[in-house]
Amino acid sequence: MLGAFANAFRTPDLRRKLLFVLMIIAIFRFGSQLPAPGVDVANVQSCLDSQSDDGVYALINMFSGGALLQLTVFALGIMPYITASIILQLLVVVIPRLETLKKDGQAGQAKITQYTRYLTLGLAVLQGTGIVALARSGDLLQCNLPLLHSQGTATFLMLVITMTAGTAVIMWFGELITDRGVGNGMSILIFCQVVATFPSSLWQVRVTQGWVTFVIVLVIGLAIVLGVIFIEQAQRRIPVQYARRMVGRKMFGGSSTYIPLKVNQAGIIPVIFASSLLYLPAMAVSFSGENSNNPVMEFVRLYLVGGDHPIYMALYFAMIIFFTYFYVSITFSPEEVSDNMKKYGGFIPGIRAGKPTQDYLSYVLSRITFPGSLYLGLIALIPLVAFAAIGANQNFPFGGTSILIMVGVALDTVKQIESQLQQRNYEGFLK
Repeated sequence: MLGAFANAFRTPDLRRKLLFVLMIIAIFRFGSQLPAPGVDVANVQSCLDSQSDDGVYALINMFSGGALLQLTVFALGIMPYITASIILQLLVVVIPRLETLKKDGQAGQAKITQYTRYLTLGLAVLQGTGIVALARSGDLLQCNLPLLHSQGTATFLMLVITMTAGTAVIMWFGELITDRGVGNGMSILIFCQVVATFPSSLWQVRVTQGWVTFVIVLVIGLAIVLGVIFIEQAQRRIPVQYARRMVGRKMFGGSSTYIPLKVNQAGIIPVIFASSLLYLPAMAVSFSGENSNNPVMEFVRLYLVGGDHPIYMALYFAMIIFFTYFYVSITFSPEEVSDNMKKYGGFIPGIRAGKPTQDYLSYVLSRITFPGSLYLGLIALIPLVAFAAIGANQNFPFGGTSILIMVGVALDTVKQIESQLQQRNYEGFLK
């Protein structure tokens, strides 16, 4: 990995791309630390020092690199774009118009991307309004100090507009990295936000638990990283043979390839789904107050808020497994793959084309999704188990969405760098 980066910096055009990415990241991190207008920075910092970062906004705060609770220009981070992308992926399956656009190739995909941008801005307005309203009422950080210099409407609107504009700039940064840099821009920005909180979370373990626990956590963390790399790279390759066919005077086909089915076909989306849904009852409890006599709220307060109760962990694990199967079922269509293979003369050796191929792909996908869902569930439970066992912060560095994002984006970026290096330094057979 380090060798790939070193070789990339020796190649002039790749070096320019990497320096451009680093410049965008530097500006991005600066905006994540720049306070929004109207925010009382001293009071915000005092409130942050007096409370833990394991509340109902922990997931969004992680994706903003800690900028959310600091009320900075980029406070909303990349979360509105992630939510918009997930919603559009789900709507493609439901709305025929979007499904048609998806099949239209590059033009249709550009239209879906445009819809994602509009939805991102709409969600940014909603989330920004909610965050600023909570900051103005004092419920954001559960602190008695005023977080804003003024409680007026002008300050309120200015903060919402600033955070929405910050989200638009982040989207632009991501597209710039994708077009003029290396790797997927949005993924790299998400990676930067998650990595930004990683050192502080790791050092917090040393401060609260001592050096022995810190070293043990490092060793366990390295083992977890190796396991995540192994699973993320694992795939089932289904061989596909294409028969020869005549088109005019030319002969096509006769080649063999494979369909790669990853063990973790769903990525981190199921973990995000499950985390978001489990934050809703906890958020409802925070709004209802401590003195509510509602038995449902009391049950939620006892079992679904802390994160260290076995009922919470079991429900979290079950929801991840469910969403893994759900997301894989809507993103990978065995029927569509089977029809495309049949259209172009492809077949799986030993399996008849058509319905038998579709049934075989569904069977293999179901079998391979099961260990993938267990893997996601176990990785997501690591911070909760660590929190219950050693009292570490719930944003435990080696586990959950953070480690999945860091390892996944790093592997993908390194692969793209290596592929570009091979294109520029290909030696061939003759020298």
